[in-house]
Amino acid sequence: MKYSVDHIEGDIVVLENLETREIINEEISLFDFEVKDGNIVSFIDGKYYLEKQYEDEKRQSLRERLNKLKKN
Repeated sequence: MKYSVDHIEGDIVVLENLETREIINEEISLFDFEVKDGNIVSFIDGKYYLEKQYEDEKRQSLRERLNKLKKN
């Protein structure tokens, strides 16, 4: 499953499931990397992984859509 980091509240990371839009809360200690708002993470075999490539692709797609809107 892929999640977007919605925000961080103290030691709690608020995640949004990218498929179902379900919101879940996880302890920040479950992440082996510095987690930031907007990160895309995968949950595989009980562990969270940073999805840097997917995150970069998603940001590029959003930039392209924004540029199209600005041209119109």
